[in-house]
Amino acid sequence: MLTREEIRAVYDQGPEAVIVLIEHLCAVIEQQQAEFTQLKARVKELEDRLALDSRNSSKPPSSDGPTQRNRSLRAASGKKPGAQKGHPGTTLKRSPTPDRTLRHAPAAYTSCGHSLESIEGQPLASARQVFDLPVLKLEVTEHCLIEKCCPWCGTTSRGHFPDGVAPGAQYGDELKALVIYLTNYQLLPWQRTCELIADLLGQPLAEGTLRAAIQDCAGGLQETEVEIKRALAGAEVANFDETGLSVAGHRHWLHVSSNPQLTHYGAHPKRGAEATAEIGILSCFHGRAIHDAFSSYFNYKCEHGLCNAHHLRELTFVKEQLAQDWAGEMKSLLVEIKQAVAQARADGQTNLPAVRVAQFELTYDRLFAAGLQLADNEVPPPNGKRGRRKQSKAKNLLDRLAKYKRETLAFMYDFRVPFDNNQAERDLRMVKVQQKVSGSFRTTDGADSFCRIRGYISTVKKQGLHVHAPSPPACA
Repeated sequence: MLTREEIRAVYDQGPEAVIVLIEHLCAVIEQQQAEFTQLKARVKELEDRLALDSRNSSKPPSSDGPTQRNRSLRAASGKKPGAQKGHPGTTLKRSPTPDRTLRHAPAAYTSCGHSLESIEGQPLASARQVFDLPVLKLEVTEHCLIEKCCPWCGTTSRGHFPDGVAPGAQYGDELKALVIYLTNYQLLPWQRTCELIADLLGQPLAEGTLRAAIQDCAGGLQETEVEIKRALAGAEVANFDETGLSVAGHRHWLHVSSNPQLTHYGAHPKRGAEATAEIGILSCFHGRAIHDAFSSYFNYKCEHGLCNAHHLRELTFVKEQLAQDWAGEMKSLLVEIKQAVAQARADGQTNLPAVRVAQFELTYDRLFAAGLQLADNEVPPPNGKRGRRKQSKAKNLLDRLAKYKRETLAFMYDFRVPFDNNQAERDLRMVKVQQKVSGSFRTTDGADSFCRIRGYISTVKKQGLHVHAPSPPACA
């Protein structure tokens, strides 16, 4: 800051000195304005980043702070909590074939003093049943060979041990199936699984035994996994997603391909096309792939459908944080189309009337055009750097909605297409829980075994089969 004396000294030097001083001050002011603009943009970027939560971005609810209130994107239905009027309800029903029956006879003597012991009695209709667990214990089966000698020819013959019965002592298939289910589906850590078996059955179980059982199970499911992949590749609609996975201390990616009947998991060090090509489902897929617009998926020539749950969260951010009204209207439009499709499907229709579709399309076009006209969403000027210029979140979203309009509205054109990619996200959710519980897979083989077994169990449960059912799930 110049003092009055310094300014007067410059003035006394003549007009040229004053011009030089003013030019210098203008350059300083221009530089400060440029720095102020950069700092303002940086502050805005950091504020927007802090404003991201599970409601307006793809961040999981677990990342929300303790003071953040989780507000659902679902609109209020107006119904009271709990079962609605007319709901049939469920209750524990009596079994027609109880495992055992206990008869409770009256006292041996009546009030008159006569004995009732010789009286047969008749069971009453007011029987009651108690469902409970039997005493938990291991059942030990000993296999012995029998040797016989023919009395006519003198030949000695002996029996054979069944397949799978090794020398010495071993655990049976039912126990192995239980511990595999506990670790791969209920996500118990190995040590706690071994503790559970010891506490409930009184039999210590080594982690090495558990590891061998998991490896044998994964090896036996190899052909089943191939059939699941083949069925998904031939499906009309399938959901695809990926999430981070820690394997042997390194960043990997868990890729899921699924639909309401089938689930396949694949762990891979890469996230993009190299991984999907090696997994081998998308490369053979000719139906409609539902995903979150990750660029790698568009490398495949199948039809595509985008997850509108992602769009609703992003539109919420643009409306509330960036104060752009078009986003709120677009959000309402997508929800309105979803409701119209649900009502038409409930009425037995297979498509919306052409006039209604045209109206929705016109509104869609008008809204993203209005967004593009905003000054905040203009294309940023060249900055002299190579590569794509950085754009705002709103501009990126507008570009996607414009470029992939038919993919965004695919659920409106084809009722088989879901509104969102929640199927894949649900299939991934519990694997994230596994990472929180156990932290990391120690080996790549361990991750692959987990994926194969978990995908099989998920497929079985989706098809309404018992997890221990001997018959394999349908993959056709």
